[in-house]
Amino acid sequence: MSNEVKITHHVASGHARLRHVFVKDLKVNALLGIYPEEKTTPQMIVVNIDLSVKEGDDPLSDDIKNVVSYEIVVRKVEEIVSAGHVGLAETLAELIAAACLRDKRVMAARVRIEKPDVIPNARSVGVEIERLRD
Repeated sequence: MSNEVKITHHVASGHARLRHVFVKDLKVNALLGIYPEEKTTPQMIVVNIDLSVKEGDDPLSDDIKNVVSYEIVVRKVEEIVSAGHVGLAETLAELIAAACLRDKRVMAARVRIEKPDVIPNARSVGVEIERLRD
């Protein structure tokens, strides 16, 4: 029997020693979209991120170095968005998931990108992806 953690769902797990680190409804102005005005005029997007994070050896260690900081996750999103125009919400979600998975403690990343102001009679439209550590 293998000791390898297999992610079968995206939540915290006591058995697998996974924490659920999340960022909910982060509002960011972004140059996102394929239309000419979306390439030059920032629009508000909403980003949600769910991470399955492997716990350290001492879960009671009260030290920021031992956890995946949601503040750093937010900064990563802001850096990616500030780098410039992205054509597709799918591409932006992939960039954010890849940035989160660079931290070896992150076992899975689920990223949702919403554009709330695009379709007048819809609360929002967008995409959600999930990427797992190989």
